[in-house]
Amino acid sequence: MSIRDVYIVDAVRTPIGKFGGALARVRPDDLAAHVVKSLVGRSPQLDPARIDDVYFGDANGAGEDNRDVARMAVLLAGLPVSVPGVTVNRLCGSGLEAVIQAARAIAVGDAHIAVAGGVESMSRAPWVMQKPERAFPAGHQQLWSTTLGWRMTNPRMPAEWTVALGEGAELIADRHALTRERQDAFALDSHRKAAEAWAKGLYDDEVVPYEGVDLARDECIRESSSMEALARLKPAFREGGSVTAGNSSPLNDGAAALLLVDEEGLRATGREPLARIRTSAVTGIEPQLFGLGPVEAVRTALAKAGRGLGDLSVFELNEAFAAQSLGCLAEWPELDPAVVNPRGGAIAIGHPLGASGARLAGAVAHQLAAAGSGVGLAALCIGVGQGLALVLER
Repeated sequence: MSIRDVYIVDAVRTPIGKFGGALARVRPDDLAAHVVKSLVGRSPQLDPARIDDVYFGDANGAGEDNRDVARMAVLLAGLPVSVPGVTVNRLCGSGLEAVIQAARAIAVGDAHIAVAGGVESMSRAPWVMQKPERAFPAGHQQLWSTTLGWRMTNPRMPAEWTVALGEGAELIADRHALTRERQDAFALDSHRKAAEAWAKGLYDDEVVPYEGVDLARDECIRESSSMEALARLKPAFREGGSVTAGNSSPLNDGAAALLLVDEEGLRATGREPLARIRTSAVTGIEPQLFGLGPVEAVRTALAKAGRGLGDLSVFELNEAFAAQSLGCLAEWPELDPAVVNPRGGAIAIGHPLGASGARLAGAVAHQLAAAGSGVGLAALCIGVGQGLALVLER
C-alpha cells in the first residue's frame, strides 16, 4: 500500500474570546458549526457531500459539547447528513490530534477529503456532580467545575502527579531557574507580537468572526501591558512563586477548522494547497512535568521528517505558561527563537483547549503559504503528561 501525500487546502478560526467575554453566550456546537460552514464555503467548487469525515477535538465534552460535537457541527453547519463526524480527546492537544487523525485516514486511502478542527467553550463548561453511591443521600454533595484541570481524581494516582497545572509550571521554572522577570518578559513579547500581527492584517485570511457577536479580533490581547503592570500581579499557584495570571494563558472560547485532501481531493476543490503534512509524533512524560512534553515530541517528529530544529522557518508552540514555553526552548538550544510564535502565542491570543492545536496547525500552514516555501512545526504540551507535534512543508 502506498502512502498518499496529504495537503492542507485552507484553515479558519474564530477570534478567541475571553472567559465570560464576547463568545460566552455562544454554544460550543455552534462555534464548531460556524468554522465548519465558513471553511467549506471558502471552497465553492467543492461538493460538501464529498467530505468523507469530520474530525473535531474537544477537551471537555461535559456540557453542550456532549454527544459527539463533530457530528453536531456537521448537522448545524447544514452539510449533507451523509457526512459523518467524530470527536477526539487528547486534552490540550485535541485539535491537533484531530488534524493528525484526519491526515492519517487520507494518507492510507480511507478518505480523500476531510475536515479537522477543534472547539472549546471554557465559559460554558458546566459544573458536574457524581451520582450518589446510594439513593437519597442526606448530606451535601460535591460540585466540580469542568473548566480546567484535575477533577474527581483517582486516589490511586501519586500525589506528585496530580498537582495543579500552574504548580507544574512552577516546577519547570525551578528546574530551569526561570525568573519571574524572564517569564513576564516572555508574556509581554507575546502580546506585542500578537497586537502587531493584527495591526498588519496578518490574521485577515484565517479569522472568521461569529455573526451577531461584536468580536473582530482576539479578545485577550493587551497591547498596553507593561513589565510594571505584570510585576504587580501576585503569584497564582504557589506562595512566593513566579507563575501569575499575566504570564499564563487565559481561559478562552473559540473554534478552528482545516480542510485536508489528497491529490484527488485537491482537484475536487480547485484550490492551491497552503502546505503539505509530513510527519507527527506524540510522547509521554511525568504528569507534573507536562509542560516539557513537546521536547521529545518535536525531536521525534522532525527526525521522522529528516529535518532538524535549524530547518524550521516557523514554529507555533502553544504557550500554556511562559515558564513551560521557556523550559522547552531551553532544551532546544539549536532553535532560533525568532521563528517561534512570530504572530504572538496563546498567552496573548488565548488557549481554548480543544481548539488550540487546530489553531496552531492552521497558523503554520498560512505562514508557510505567505512565505512561499519552508518547513513549519506545531506543538503543544498536554495535561497529564504528553507532548504532540506536527511537521508541515511547502
